[in-house]
Amino acid sequence: MKVEQIMTTNVQCCCGTDSIQKAAQAMKNYNCGSVPVCDNKKVIGVITDRDIVLKAVARGKADVRVEDCMSNKVVTCTPDTDAHEAADLMARHQIRRLPVVNASGELCGILAIGDLATVDIHINEAGDALSKISTRTDQQSNIVH
Repeated sequence: MKVEQIMTTNVQCCCGTDSIQKAAQAMKNYNCGSVPVCDNKKVIGVITDRDIVLKAVARGKADVRVEDCMSNKVVTCTPDTDAHEAADLMARHQIRRLPVVNASGELCGILAIGDLATVDIHINEAGDALSKISTRTDQQSNIVH
């Protein structure tokens, strides 16, 4: 099965110059925790609810732009990527959402870990990917009490 068969095509994105409030509103409206950041339909980053909290809100900065909080190391796939390969990408990079770009590099969809779980043949892979995504690394285990 190809990614194009199970991806979401109605994707909300934001610009790097948008406010974090606009990004947060998009997440609220689309009931998701991350939004691709695009420049002329090309994916240049991803901003998550966690990025907003840790890089702006927790530091008392409300008037911050998306580009100041986003991750610019973006893992993508194409519509013709095999769903098994997409699940493996998600697991290796510990991500729950994978932007899908066309041959021109333009955003055309997004694949969520939940999309994989809805396809019977991928339930085990989606579960494996989610368990790897949810596994804490040594860098993530620094919790302040």
